Amino acid sequence: MESLIKFVQDEFVTKKDFPEFSAGDTITVYYEIKEGAKTRTQFFRGVVIQVKGSGLSKTFTIRKMSGTVGVERIFPINMPALQKVEVNKRGAVRRARIYYFRGLTGKKARIKEERR
Repeated sequence: MESLIKFVQDEFVTKKDFPEFSAGDTITVYYEIKEGAKTRTQFFRGVVIQVKGSGLSKTFTIRKMSGTVGVERIFPINMPALQKVEVNKRGAVRRARIYYFRGLTGKKARIKEERR
């Protein structure tokens, strides 16, 4: 059964090429929004909290601060509305899922930049 699912994903689902990113990186995601008959591109820029799953079912969670309120959004890597992903900064973190980042405010919420 697993090989059948993998076969269908490989053959029929179009794979998009996005840059490699991981938890702690600051990225900008451009995605399409449909409002009635019109479509427009909107971007969401924030820190990657986690990357979950593998293959075409991979998802990633981004967190940004909108004023004093934290906003998180989960994006499937294979979402048709996803247009482009830009990596703005590479973050130096020790964990794959940085849930502790939710509780940090002010200067403690900064992530050191990693030189790659």
